[in-house]
Amino acid sequence: MRIRHLWPQTTRSAGTPGGGTADDGDRAAGSAVRSRARGAVARVTTAVAGVAVLLLLVAPGEADRLTDPAAFLRIPVDGLLGVLLVIVTPARARRAVALLVGAVLGLLGILKLVGLGFSYFLDRPFDPMADWPFLAAAADYLRQSAGDATANAAVAAAVLIAVVVLAVMAVSFGRLAAVAARRRRAAAATVSVLAVAGLVAGAAGVQIVPGVPVASRELYERVRQAQAGVQDAQTFAGLIATDAFRYLPGEDLLPALRGKDVVIAFVESYGRVALDQPDLAGPTAALLDDAAGRLRASGYTTRSAWLTSPTTSGGSWLAQSTLLSGLWINNQQRYQAFLDSDRFTLPGAFGRAGWRTTSLMPATTEPWPEGAALYGYDRLYTRPDLGYRGRAFGYSVVPDQYTLSVFQQRERTGAPVMAAIPLISSHSPWKPLPELTSWNDVGDGTAFTAAAQAPDAGARTAYRDAIGYSLRALFSYVETYGGDDLVLVFLGDHQPGPEVIGQDTNRDVPITILARDRAVMDRTSAWGWRDGLRPDPSAPVWRMDTFRDRFLSAFGPAEHR
Repeated sequence: MRIRHLWPQTTRSAGTPGGGTADDGDRAAGSAVRSRARGAVARVTTAVAGVAVLLLLVAPGEADRLTDPAAFLRIPVDGLLGVLLVIVTPARARRAVALLVGAVLGLLGILKLVGLGFSYFLDRPFDPMADWPFLAAAADYLRQSAGDATANAAVAAAVLIAVVVLAVMAVSFGRLAAVAARRRRAAAATVSVLAVAGLVAGAAGVQIVPGVPVASRELYERVRQAQAGVQDAQTFAGLIATDAFRYLPGEDLLPALRGKDVVIAFVESYGRVALDQPDLAGPTAALLDDAAGRLRASGYTTRSAWLTSPTTSGGSWLAQSTLLSGLWINNQQRYQAFLDSDRFTLPGAFGRAGWRTTSLMPATTEPWPEGAALYGYDRLYTRPDLGYRGRAFGYSVVPDQYTLSVFQQRERTGAPVMAAIPLISSHSPWKPLPELTSWNDVGDGTAFTAAAQAPDAGARTAYRDAIGYSLRALFSYVETYGGDDLVLVFLGDHQPGPEVIGQDTNRDVPITILARDRAVMDRTSAWGWRDGLRPDPSAPVWRMDTFRDRFLSAFGPAEHR
């Protein structure tokens, strides 16, 4: 006999539509809420990823453009082409391709961030093929001016930022690509139209904001930059080999300076801003005019003008090599090519003509054999060679007065000498500054004390004071040790950084020549330079690489003038 179940296998709870239990309904409702939440999170995550990728791709490459919202109205061609590549990739390889494209975009983003730093501090684009030494120089600057801990922290932060940018771009682009892949037809059509518009705008050079192309094509620009670098290397090699003075015999070089000690002094960051801006120019002009009067009373003639430096804010070695080589060395690639060459330099000309040549380089802490060989110095002093035992004064460490004292005691001892001397007490951060002391008390440097400076003085005031110290040390040297046999050329290497100059793109620096021998100064009459230590606004402006040839011509035989 078959027994019937008195209860059905499933029952419906009273008042529960569909017969489910109350718990089942709660679970369903909870699941729906969670599903909607996940959808909302997914949409927000996608939107954030899109914004992150878009901002990094369309951001302008110049720091001064970042405050203009219109400069961000651009078409991200690299990102659009990347999305198209992912869409047409077979499904099994799509995720890997998306991550690879995202990583490439991340690398482009890192280069853009570095480029923004170059734009802000050096007012020029970053060249990934040649400019990495500047990053090492920045770390060295922090190490010397702020200590190892600060430098190490800054390097660690930079590495962390690079890793984060790379990871965020890879993940974010992968997210966007996955969304596009799920809607392949619509995404392909939309992205294709935008990509074509970007390519056409790029080819036509369309701009909404002057100087900022509507088409953001970072990868294309990097490739073009590399091609331009190769072309520039070839051009520069030709410039190195072209030299009207290279094969002149020693007797035809610099005869008008025979018997003179010739000093070329580079005053760190002594830029036109020091004489153009009222808050800086007042004290500096007064110092220069007062010194000019004293030197004139002692029989010196002084003349000044302007040179346009190949760099600004940093890269002093570019300016120094430009002046001494007669080549326009405005990037690291050209500088390295110059170091690898046998270019005939101004110190080399003095050496061939019979001078003993030397350079005192207080900012150089390691041996520099390639520089010594190229310039042909008979003696090159790096910071350890100077024997300084006093306290450190900021980045510069060695006071300019000490450097000049070493030159006087060790090199001006007999036969005529030619010296190239960078004076670096005016190197940022400009605190603390040394006090000028009696030349008889300089000794090993332990006598130097710090000058009183207001603790709350801003960067511009600190810069002005530092320039003032370097100039006073130089003028004091001339008044103490000058004489009829001294010819001094001093100039700025470049303008100071943006904390002083802002975003002014002017690259002019003052240059002055002085001597007591009137016959020497008569040779410079054709230059049109203005009398005094302070060039007026109408004084001639030469590009810095033209100085070498003009100098060799002015003090050479008549047929070369």
